[in-house]
Amino acid sequence: MADIKYYDVILAPVVTEKSMELMGEKKYTFLVHTDATKSQVKEAVEKMFAGTKVKGVNTMNLEGKKKRQRGSMQYGKTAKTKKAIVQLTEESADIEIFQGL
Repeated sequence: MADIKYYDVILAPVVTEKSMELMGEKKYTFLVHTDATKSQVKEAVEKMFAGTKVKGVNTMNLEGKKKRQRGSMQYGKTAKTKKAIVQLTEESADIEIFQGL
């Protein structure tokens, strides 16, 4: 298991139509470090955003897409990513980054 600090776990919020709909259910979507575990994601969210209590974390590994290099027949792949959907408890405070969106 990798030694990842809590501030290195969450890379960016995911802003899509589906993730915005899930915010009504207190579910927030983040891109996370590929070696991060569910418990590390939970710890990172609770430490980085004051007043939040995590009820559950669902993670998914996303394979890189196959891409062709422009002007030639060489193929490659984009980087693998990992996405986490974090469910907060009912009495938990909302996450502030998503307020202006």
